[in-house]
Amino acid sequence: MSFNDFDLFLSSMEDVKPLKHDTVQFDSMKQGPSLAQQEKRKAAECDLAIDENYLRSEFVELLDPHAILAFKKDGVQGQVYKNLRLAKYQLDATLDLHGQPLQRARSTLLNFIDDCHKRNIRVVLIRHGIGIKNKSQPGILKSYTNKWLQEIPAVLAFHSALKHHGGSGATYVMIKKSDEKKHENREIHSKRS
Repeated sequence: MSFNDFDLFLSSMEDVKPLKHDTVQFDSMKQGPSLAQQEKRKAAECDLAIDENYLRSEFVELLDPHAILAFKKDGVQGQVYKNLRLAKYQLDATLDLHGQPLQRARSTLLNFIDDCHKRNIRVVLIRHGIGIKNKSQPGILKSYTNKWLQEIPAVLAFHSALKHHGGSGATYVMIKKSDEKKHENREIHSKRS
């Protein structure tokens, strides 16, 4: 520090009063954890497990309530998709998401599809509705269901249902064969040759 800087420092510190003591005394009467510690403990005790649900819950493009949902992964044969669209396959299970909050619908849908895949249930019907009360506004749950079904690896294809199954308020979903069923089929076909 140069002499001028030191003089400047002293002049700026003229009105500063020294502390009377420089030790901190803890209140010996205080027993137990502080409020901050209690909140930390509460947060640690809460179920903070990592959300294994990979389905996105951020904003998606909202669809018209009467929009037709249609999706097919590469490799799904045209005739198979047509049969799904025309409800020519037996519906082995149904899931009704009507009125569920988005987060609950998200986990319910993923758990349902995973369970069906494990149990080798191949074709299901998802009832999501077209919207609450006001039919002219976008169908929120329908829009999210459309997005989520495309994100689930076990889903091969889906299409809006025929009128007698719920029309545009429901969707047929085709699910992949389970690994166990694929192995079983390989064994059957290898014995024939």
